[in-house]
Amino acid sequence: MPRIAALADAQLPEASRPMVDAVKSKLGMAPNIIRTLAHAPAALNAYLSMSQALAGGALSAGEREEVALAVAQANGCGYCLSAHSLMAKGAGVAADKQLAARQGEGSPLTALARKVTLTRAQLNDKDVADAHAAGLSDAQIVEVLAQVAFNTLTNYVNHVAATDIDFPVVRV
Repeated sequence: MPRIAALADAQLPEASRPMVDAVKSKLGMAPNIIRTLAHAPAALNAYLSMSQALAGGALSAGEREEVALAVAQANGCGYCLSAHSLMAKGAGVAADKQLAARQGEGSPLTALARKVTLTRAQLNDKDVADAHAAGLSDAQIVEVLAQVAFNTLTNYVNHVAATDIDFPVVRV
């Protein structure tokens, strides 16, 4: 049972209503994470703005979903694992690649994302050198850091809120 309920349309704060409507228009529904963030219009706006900004970055949709899976697995977020597994499939990420991403395997991006998440970004010189040696540019490293921060926000909201999973359930 949720500790912070996902808001029904009639319960939405006025400032959150247009943002929730935009998500519904884009996805055909407003997921429970959106309806939970809607309690705080500033938080919902921050989430949606960061999502849009990162979508215009150097990482492809599939790569962003793989990073999200690595972060969700490392943070133990069943909601995000479920949501991002479905979105990864839609972005063309095969099931075996999704499983590898969850463990921080399969790409330097997911390895870095997992390490950053598990260490709370307390990387050492060797970790950064390893990322460079694996072919990541400074720009890609910074973008992975942004993706980790973005995904950690939703992981933490889901942990605290105990958000009901409204996607096909994937176990941590």
